[in-house]
Amino acid sequence: MTTVAGIFADRGAAERAVMALRTLGLSEDRTDLLTPGTSPDRLPTIPTADSEQPGMGKAVGSVVGGAVGVASGLTLGTAVAATALVPGVGPVLAAGALGAALLGMAGAVGGGAAGERADQALMDGVPKDEVFVYEDALRQGRSVVIAMGRDETERDEARRILESAGAESIDAARHRWWTGLRPAEREHYEGDGTDFETNEDIYRRGFETALHPEFRGRSWDQALYVVTERDKDWSTKCFRQGYERGQRYYQELKTKVS
Repeated sequence: MTTVAGIFADRGAAERAVMALRTLGLSEDRTDLLTPGTSPDRLPTIPTADSEQPGMGKAVGSVVGGAVGVASGLTLGTAVAATALVPGVGPVLAAGALGAALLGMAGAVGGGAAGERADQALMDGVPKDEVFVYEDALRQGRSVVIAMGRDETERDEARRILESAGAESIDAARHRWWTGLRPAEREHYEGDGTDFETNEDIYRRGFETALHPEFRGRSWDQALYVVTERDKDWSTKCFRQGYERGQRYYQELKTKVS
């Protein structure tokens, strides 16, 4: 399985893209829509799972079947819909098990077969290192469409559909996110005698590592053992500084949603 995603400024366009992906033959458990602003009290309350992933707020609802419809006529069919409180965003609707898995909600979505589908989605390669990009898009009021192809041909066709529907690529969104943060991070940079531009790539990798679901809320000492296996530049001053700045950035986002 291989995943492709696109970001939409218009929710209606995102919904139409999901329908086009399903026309391609991608089943409901391999396509999903994440969209911000869904009110938790529109969905039935369920208990928060003990297995809720780090960085996620309380999972507040779950709906199974066609109980939720969206503006363009897209319905959930047999998929699961759930909401979670995402740091700096508030309530976000994941219209299926794939999105629920990506947001770290696998254990809180409907149980049974739904939970199994979410777990399988994670095992099949949902890119956790892109989660913060999706969150940033949601923070700006955008919607995210995710598709999981069975092979490269299906992935490429899904990407073509997303592009034709007007989606911004994840790479472009990631670049835009960092461009917005870069001036402040340059001011906070404390180099080892070299300028920010020289070490920017390493600093940024440290920053983004801190936003990976595996490392959120973990101090440098707590993360060190795993980080040494993930990045060849882990021992540099700028990587550690980027990591610690990334942790502060995430903590600031968390305070924006109770």
